Amino acid sequence: MSRPLHNVPLWTSAEAANATGGEAPEPWNATGVSIDSRSVEAGDLFVALAGPNHDGHDYVQAAFDREAAAAMVSRRLDARPEGAPLLLVVDTFEGLRTLAARARERSNAHVVAVTGSVGKTGTKELLAGALAGCGPTHASAGNLNNHVGAPLSLARLPQDAAYGVFELGMNHPGEIAPLSRLVRPHTALITTIAAVHTEFFTGLDAVADAKAEIFEGLEPGGTAVLNRDNAYFERLAAAARSAGAGRIVSFGESAQADARLRAWHPAESGGTVTAAIDGDEIDYEIAFSGRHWALNSVGALACIRAADAPVEQAAWALGAVAPVAGRGVRYRIPIQGGAYELIDESYNASPAAVSAAIGTLAETAPLASGGRRIAVLGDMLELGEDAVRWHVELADDLEAAGIDLVYTAGPLMAHLHTALDPARRGVHAPDAESLIDTLRAEIRAGDVVLVKGSLGSRMGPIVRQLAADASAARRP
Repeated sequence: MSRPLHNVPLWTSAEAANATGGEAPEPWNATGVSIDSRSVEAGDLFVALAGPNHDGHDYVQAAFDREAAAAMVSRRLDARPEGAPLLLVVDTFEGLRTLAARARERSNAHVVAVTGSVGKTGTKELLAGALAGCGPTHASAGNLNNHVGAPLSLARLPQDAAYGVFELGMNHPGEIAPLSRLVRPHTALITTIAAVHTEFFTGLDAVADAKAEIFEGLEPGGTAVLNRDNAYFERLAAAARSAGAGRIVSFGESAQADARLRAWHPAESGGTVTAAIDGDEIDYEIAFSGRHWALNSVGALACIRAADAPVEQAAWALGAVAPVAGRGVRYRIPIQGGAYELIDESYNASPAAVSAAIGTLAETAPLASGGRRIAVLGDMLELGEDAVRWHVELADDLEAAGIDLVYTAGPLMAHLHTALDPARRGVHAPDAESLIDTLRAEIRAGDVVLVKGSLGSRMGPIVRQLAADASAARRP
């Protein structure tokens, strides 16, 4: 999340009241917007959202304790610091949404929206980092991409931003369209279409159509940036044209791609990319590991060109964008006899994402002679009736990649464990927590260990426990 430059308030009480149709009895200026009292920063406008389990109105005092500038509420409060400013609205969720709409209306930024079955958060980070090398840039924090996160991210858009990058997510049909109409992107990027959240869809065609909802808010004559290598390219391109896109820009390894990945050279951490953007060849570095991230970086540069930003300047900035926790962060962990490498891909998982992570593991050289490539995999969730098949089919990817050992956790991964060549089978456990002690005992100096699974399979604690055991140093 970015903050306004030059000490210009993000919102004044008068502007916010006008945007929301609310009342601000006392004057105030806010430099940020927050919906979580635990993470309020000094100067934030705290929005007291009411949900099924918690009501933000109960935490207004906590927000002011953290020096919130004001609180958006839908009722007057008895328990608040004397004179603490309020913005009174009929409904706080609608107030947040209308605040977001006004932020977009007053902005002159070139706005990019990003979605896709996999890779959208990392691609958003790459794109935001690249644009930041070209001018003041605001981007969604973390994966704030749903019906609450997207309006919150947009409400934080500073008036002086030259570029805005917003991630839009969904797991059911009809969820992206209203977000896109709110964000109103000039450029819309779809990373790829793959089997993710298929439990809630009739098939991949329906997934593609749901992702194509991003074009419903595209500004007239805007640009759609699409993966030329994906089987759904033509379907997505047709949807973009039908929604009024003025230009379709493709990226990929295909010779037909407008932005083409020509070469990927993995390094100890990240690697070097050679790309051709509208025929202009360029070399640059990224800190993300894996060919799939090289491809996504090319998609980001296609968006840069669509925004008429300097591509070479943006590409140079890509090297400084670091992976985020759970999405490719690497640790060098001391152990008896040396050290081993831990690759944290624990945030989420789908067949396409796990296959890509296996490819990254295959590219990564063990730290020492005799070191092994080890995959630690948790259940991939929300795959519907095909879930068992998707897990079993990972055995072919692991075999082709030459992975030495595979440890598995969860009832679905039990099917992969059975399908593996016995020589590759590590231990299977009923859940992630049950694997931790086994891994501690089995990992050797020189090994490189990948941890991957859906968020609900709780693979993250494995990473945290292993890293904490040895006070691991996060690699740059």
